[in-house]
Amino acid sequence: MAEVKRIVIKVGSSTLTSLEGGLDRAYAQTLVEQVAELRTRDIQVVFVTSGAVAAGLDALGVSAQRDDMPLLQAAAAVGQVQLVGMYAALFASMDVPIGQVLLTRNDTADRQAYLHARDTLERLLSLGVVPVVNENDTVAVDEIKFGDNDTLAALVATMVKADLVVLLTDIDGLYSSDPRTDREAELLEHVDELTEQLMAAAGGTGSAVGSGGMATKVEAAKVLMRAGIPLVICDGRRPEVVVRAARGEAVGTTFAGGAVGLSARKRWIALGGRPAGEVLVDDGAREALCTRGKSLLPAGVVEVSGTFSAGDAIVLKDRAGTVIARGLTAISSADLDRVKGMKSGDIAEIAPGVAGKEVIHRDHLVIL
Repeated sequence: MAEVKRIVIKVGSSTLTSLEGGLDRAYAQTLVEQVAELRTRDIQVVFVTSGAVAAGLDALGVSAQRDDMPLLQAAAAVGQVQLVGMYAALFASMDVPIGQVLLTRNDTADRQAYLHARDTLERLLSLGVVPVVNENDTVAVDEIKFGDNDTLAALVATMVKADLVVLLTDIDGLYSSDPRTDREAELLEHVDELTEQLMAAAGGTGSAVGSGGMATKVEAAKVLMRAGIPLVICDGRRPEVVVRAARGEAVGTTFAGGAVGLSARKRWIALGGRPAGEVLVDDGAREALCTRGKSLLPAGVVEVSGTFSAGDAIVLKDRAGTVIARGLTAISSADLDRVKGMKSGDIAEIAPGVAGKEVIHRDHLVIL
């Protein structure tokens, strides 16, 4: 615990809500008590919470399909009041001041807005305030949503240079395979490298009241490991689980942080904005990017998906469909589709404005 001075805690909807669907205040009380204990040990805490939509649906006495966006956003508006009201009362009982921070991709995709959000979080922490962070579901739509608060927690952790991230969920951690279908599945207590097999074992979506699942948590782990920030995924209902994780005890699955972290700008590239498109690269380009530190050239591009302009964030995938990198493109999707797979000499004849350009320069690329 002596090495952990700043921690990001994220609790999911499925963990925070009761079996009846509303907020589980008694459970939330145990989390608040753990945060208060960490603060007595001079550990700064950022608290990322889900639960607004679930709380709102319960308060309104209605149910909603995931595609009923107006009702979900209305529920978020009602539920957010209940959520922050609950936390305000519980933290006040422990004499801990809190501040609400609501974010969307629009608030982080722009570099300056991202820096302003980071500065706000830093100032709250310096004032002894616990930031209570949630996605702004009242205004967020698919194009500007993080999609789940696992991604939001990873983003916040990279913003404030956290020493540890703890994701509280309703399962023990990452298993070697899906424990719902494989009785031989084993809990992995420590992960040093994310292999394709582990990514496949992460499975799909989460519970009925949450938008995430193990897959989103492992995607968050990808970036955090590159940023040098350890991540613990654990059963949020275990007694004193956050305090024990901060002590370094084995309470779930720990993803090791790398020895060399990403720069602040590359952390923003990795998580700040929603990707505008995807580019499929050939095996030669994959090897050049991942092992030889090269930039991506048009010759290595096999397929272009989505519509993007120069400067947009895009995702790079290999032929197996695995996400290998993310970066800021220097070439629009229209131009790239014209010159994909071509050598520089050939490009000069049909698209002289693109000739000599890298698709993504190494300085604007994050290998995942």
